[in-house]
Amino acid sequence: MILKTIQAGVLNAAYYEYGPADGPPIIMCHGFPYDVHAYTTSSAVLATNGMRVIIPFLRGYGDTSFLSHETPRSGEQAALAYDLISLMDALKIERALLAGYDWGGRAACIVSALWPERVTALVTGNSYNIQDIAKAMEPAAPAVEASLWYQYFFHSERGRRGLEENRAGFAYQLWKMWSPSWNFDKETFDRTAKAFENPDFVEVVIHSYRHRYGLAPGDPAVADIEKQLTAQPPITVSAISIDGAVDGVNNGTVHHAKKFTGPHEHRIFKNAGHNLPQESPDEWATAIMDACRMA
Repeated sequence: MILKTIQAGVLNAAYYEYGPADGPPIIMCHGFPYDVHAYTTSSAVLATNGMRVIIPFLRGYGDTSFLSHETPRSGEQAALAYDLISLMDALKIERALLAGYDWGGRAACIVSALWPERVTALVTGNSYNIQDIAKAMEPAAPAVEASLWYQYFFHSERGRRGLEENRAGFAYQLWKMWSPSWNFDKETFDRTAKAFENPDFVEVVIHSYRHRYGLAPGDPAVADIEKQLTAQPPITVSAISIDGAVDGVNNGTVHHAKKFTGPHEHRIFKNAGHNLPQESPDEWATAIMDACRMA
């Protein structure tokens, strides 16, 4: 496992690669506030089974950087999808199995919906992750609203300052709340927390949580992608969706089934919270291999 970089779209994208170069390509994207280490164990399993596994740092994380100071530090869903399809183009990967959860699952879902010809199959944590921004201001049940406190915190300048001054502290709080049964140790957390030292981390995160509520403008360069997402396009490729039974920020997505119009299976990881691949790496790897067979 060696850290590699490649110019992809507006980024100098940093990524880890596992397995044989001629294996079937698998691209797995992490969420917030996590990083590539969410996939360390599952990637090793997949590589042993002959797959080429690529794990990129998302924009604003780890060693990934912007090529230009002029590029907006957008964290919107369209930008994440643009980064993923740009990485595939840069690596000359015509088709790949895409997988992810949280932010990374959103990128994988969008590419699967808008560019299905580029996707062999999809594995997505929390199912259909494409945001319906037009309905973002419709209130949810009190328990749901309470679980989203961090998003509302980031809407204020107090939230921006809080994240800037204590990136690791807020991430640790979310890890504990979202994965109550995961007994991660200090070494595991500290390894990932280094990714939050990226100079663009705060700006990308703050923009993400403001844009999804219509509180910040998007990047004009990806406006066409964002426009297509207003239709909430279905996912037609073969897909496995997954929820964690003890997810502290998501209470289940089985009702998303209607958004998957191709072969689809929904699974629940009984002992996992929000960070599905790191909490249940063997189950995650199994889902990837099963999705390959569905393709």
